[in-house]
Parts: sequence; structure tokens; C-alpha cells
Amino acid sequence: MRAFEPSPVGKPNTAERIGMRTPREPGAATVLAAQRGEQSALDELVAGYLPLVYNVVGHALGGHSDTDDVVQETMLRALDGLGGLRDPAAFRSWLLVIAMNQVRERHRRKLPLPVDERDLVDLADPGADFVDLAITRLHLTGQRREVVAATRWLGDEERELLSLWWMETAGQVTRAEVAEAVGLSPQHTAVRVQRMKAQLDAARVVVRVLAATPRCGELAAVVRDWDGQPSALWRKRIVRHARECSWCGRGFEDLAAVDGLVARLPLVPLPAGLLTLPEPTAALPDRTGAAENAVENAAVKNAAVENAAVKQAAVKQAVVKKGIWAHAAAKPLVAAAAVAAVAGTVAGVVVFLPQDRSPEPVPIAAAATTTTTTAPPTSSATTTTTSTTTTTTAVPTTTTTTAVQTTQQQAAAPRTPAARSKKKGVSTWHFDGVNRALSDVGAGWFYNWAATRENVQAPPGVEYVPMIWGAKSVTPENLRAVKGQGTTLLGFNEPDLAEQSNMTVEQALDLWPQLQATGMRLGSPAVAHSGDKPGGWLDRFLSGARARGLRVDFITLHWYGSDFSPAAVGHLKNYLDAVHARYGLPIWVTEYSLMDFSGGGVRYPSAAELADFAGKSSRMLEGLSYVERYAWFALPADKPGTGLYLPGGTPNQAGQAYKATG
Repeated sequence: MRAFEPSPVGKPNTAERIGMRTPREPGAATVLAAQRGEQSALDELVAGYLPLVYNVVGHALGGHSDTDDVVQETMLRALDGLGGLRDPAAFRSWLLVIAMNQVRERHRRKLPLPVDERDLVDLADPGADFVDLAITRLHLTGQRREVVAATRWLGDEERELLSLWWMETAGQVTRAEVAEAVGLSPQHTAVRVQRMKAQLDAARVVVRVLAATPRCGELAAVVRDWDGQPSALWRKRIVRHARECSWCGRGFEDLAAVDGLVARLPLVPLPAGLLTLPEPTAALPDRTGAAENAVENAAVKNAAVENAAVKQAAVKQAVVKKGIWAHAAAKPLVAAAAVAAVAGTVAGVVVFLPQDRSPEPVPIAAAATTTTTTAPPTSSATTTTTSTTTTTTAVPTTTTTTAVQTTQQQAAAPRTPAARSKKKGVSTWHFDGVNRALSDVGAGWFYNWAATRENVQAPPGVEYVPMIWGAKSVTPENLRAVKGQGTTLLGFNEPDLAEQSNMTVEQALDLWPQLQATGMRLGSPAVAHSGDKPGGWLDRFLSGARARGLRVDFITLHWYGSDFSPAAVGHLKNYLDAVHARYGLPIWVTEYSLMDFSGGGVRYPSAAELADFAGKSSRMLEGLSYVERYAWFALPADKPGTGLYLPGGTPNQAGQAYKATG
């Protein structure tokens, strides 16, 4: 995924790459202002952190319909206790602890999950619980859909940890914050995370075998007394059967790494019901026993640190008076556009927050509906086969004029697309406005680290190039799928890094003949660093390929520069010159940009520095005859980093510079 310049260093995890907080999350200065009683700061805190809290609580409750209530409770308690927070920089960690406490309180009440067996395999009403919302609004299919559905089968403690780990993998929180929220040491947290991931994989198998049609007769006997409610106990029973059953045992096959599946998922958008609180005439319940006095004066709000009753009333006044949930929806900082929750309805707000982009792609077979003709094992129990039909129903729409819509309309103003360059490309994932951005940037090609375009449509004249991401991606289904995408195939993604495809040279060489059998033009595995070094991963792979008589048509490289000065263009060129001189093959640069990982975290260039490099580097690459193609990381600027296009498809400063090339 990332490569380093000038020398390789230890690669940070997702949270470290993204940084300590997102630009959409207010910092310590905002917390201090909120503690002083500034209304705009209170609003900004809720607007900035509400999406994170909603996703953490939603996953932790395993899809319970009380998610919205717990989220509201968490935010009210946080605002109520804000005056007692000694370290404003620790607001996010403190907020996560509050959220976990509220989740545990709800668990103590032992409320049942409002789902039945069919909910596990059918797309549900988007007005239903959090898991249904995640599946429906994120348009999940295949193994990503299975992962979200599987969260219902974890125990309470497992789901609490999963909710935090999920946000860590998505780049929203750090491991230190996860450990603090669960009250464990980082070492103990790491052990618990590995155990939880194993249970989640087992739950994915449960989702698969229950969804199989027709159902295994022996499984039908196992679940005869099941009440239809997901639970850890029934997960263990069903998994035990699957391990002993040759038919259901196929559920263990082709399970993609859950880290990769989760990493590229965006946050679940806020539901419309969470964006509106009662009118001021409807009093909120008193959650601390304090008086219901409304307070406007900032000085009185400061004094509320010592007066819990006044402080609680001030919080309620802020929430009710400003309609703080709805205010979050209207802030352009949080919501890039008002979008349809279902069928184009302007009923909710999608919050475009960071999503990673290089998971183990979903095998095509897992994403498709499977029709089985071979009869499964039968038992004395009567087995009923149900045919399920999914029907799309139009939803009445209501159009509301908001500041967000105005922003969207401005972003949609006609622009003149750049002339296309066959060499220039982009790496991308799906984001709001991706098709518009692909049409506008002037790229001749793109890729998404997967075997198919998934939900990214290629504009006319823009080529899609598929990839076989890692060892688990080498399946008959994926190999058939890539042949339908074009004539060129990219090899494994950063096999030299443990957190990416993590392959030995021998493993890659053993699998390479299957890629070669597609008949497509083949790019080498894309190493993260040291492509020019004798004895490096790439050097050993190419030597092994020659010895085995395997074909590699061009070299694929990644490069990230830590020097943000104009000299960065020269650093990139020197690296490419060295690789070409060593191997004499054409080069594709499939990820490149500026990022500095040397400080233990990640440092990004300024907007001006990034734009300068985007323009100059792309012009340099256009002029190198041995560079066949290059792709910037990445097209979307929906997370902190080096993206080119904002949600809605509008170029930022770097996007304008990159667009001008070619």
C-alpha cells in the first residue's frame, strides 16, 4: 500500500496512517471553547463526533434498535460532564469511555435483538436496526455483507471490543484509545482483538450456512429448537456442526481477511431519525436528577462546573434550542451533500469520513447469489426450502432545501473535463461523486485493488485495470472475472508488507502461473519499497520468475516521498531510473504521493505543497518513455491525506494541478 522514500521504515497501521483525528473532528481549541460555554463550539463538538459515536454504539449493540437512544444518551452525558474534563486533547478518548459505559448499561438490561432468522440473509427495511442500515445504506454485498451480519452473533463483550477495533481499522481511533475505552493494557487488548476476530470469522460461517439454499438437513435438526435470535451459544453450536459436516464445512472456504474487508468500509450514515430532536416545548428527560432550568448565559454555563443542576439544564437548552442533531446535518464540514437514504430520498445525511482502500478483495463467488443443485445431507427432520425474492420498492420522496443541498448544487456546476492522458491514472474506491471525478480528472485508466470495478462505473474512454490482490484472491471465480475486465492484470498488492498481502516470494511464484494462464498482460507484484535493491523482495521474485520460465511484462511500483520540497520530484525520478536500469522492463507507478511516516505517525504536506508536487510529478512522469502508466493515490479526498476530489466530485487544489497534466 505505502512505499517510503528514501529508505523503508516500519509501516504504521491504519489508524497511524490516518492520524490521531480527522479534519472533521474538532480539536482541543473547540473543546476549550465549549467548556467556556460558546454555543457554536458545543454544536461543532456534537457535529464532529456524532458519526463516530453512532458507529461505535451501533456495532457494540449488535444491531439493536435502541442504538439511537444510546447515542443520544452518550452525547448528552458528554456535554453534561464537559466542564470536568481536565485535558481537552483527550476529549475523544473520554467520549469513547462514556459510549462504552452507556453500551454496558444497555447490555445489563438484556434487551433482545429485534431480528429473526430471515433478517440474516435478506436486505431489511432501511428504517430497521443498525445492522440493516449498514447493509442497506452501504450497499454491501458478498463478504462485506456477511461480516456486518455476523456481528449479531457475537457476545456483548466481543461486540464492544469489535465496535472499537472496527473504528481503529477504519482509521477513526488509535489502539491506545481502544485500550483505554475497554480498560485494558495495549498488550491485553491485542490478545482480546485476535480472539474477537476469530469469533467474528466463526460468525461469518454461521451466516453463510444459514443462508445456504437448500439448507443442510442435519443443520436443520441442530437448529430445530433455535428461537431465531442470534447468540454466542447458538454460534458455537452451528460452527461445531459446520466443522463436522462436509456440506456446511464449505462455509470456511475463501474467507477473506476481515481486516481488509472492514478497512475500506465507510462509516454508516446517520439515519434521519437521529437528526431531529423534540421541539423546545417537549422537555427532554432529566438524566442526572438536575433541575430543568434553561440557561443561556455563558458565564452561568461556566459556573455549571460546580452546579450540576444548572449545567444539565444548559446542555438541554443547547440541544433543544439549536436542534443540535439537525445542526450536524446542516454543517458543510460534516455533511458533503444531502443524499437519499433510499431510492433518492433526501431523508438522511451521509457523513463522508475516512475509509481505507486496500483490503483483501471479495471473491466474486461470495458476492453473487449461488444456486445449488447438489442435495445437502438430509436427516429425519423435515426440511423446508424457501424461495426468497428481493423486491425494490419506491419510497416517496420529500425535497428539502438546505445549506447542504446548496453546496451540492454548487459542486455540480458544469466543468470542462481535462483532455485524457493514456498514461495518467488514479487509484480509487467508491465515494460520492466518483464517476464525476473520473470523468473530470482526465485520467485514461483507474483501478480499485479488486478483480472487478465493483460499484465504480468507468466513464467512456477510461479503462479499468483489475488486480489479484493476494493469495486468497487467486480463485477460479476471480481469475474468470478479470478476463472480462480488459487485457492487463496487476499482480499482488505490497506482498512485502505484513499488513498488506503479506506473501513470501516462493508463495507468489507458486501462484503466478494461475495469473499467467489468464493470457492477460501481467504487471509484477507491487512492492512497497526497495524495488531497486539487490536481494529485495522484487529482485528475488524476478530472479525466481526467470528461473521458472514465468512471464512478467512490466514492473509495478509504489512510492511515497517524505520530502515535501520541490526536490521530491527528483527523488521519485531517481528511484524509477534505478529500477528501470536494473531490470530493463517498462514501469507502472500504481500508487504515489507525498507522506512522511518517519515520526511514528503520519505527516501530510500542505495543500500548496501537494498541488505543486501533483503538477510537477505528473508532468515528469508523462515525459519518461519507460513509464507506461502512473496513478496518483488517491482520487477521493474524503479522508485526510493526499486525495484529489472532494465528496460530490469537485477537485481540490491538488486535483486541479493533476487534472491539468496530460
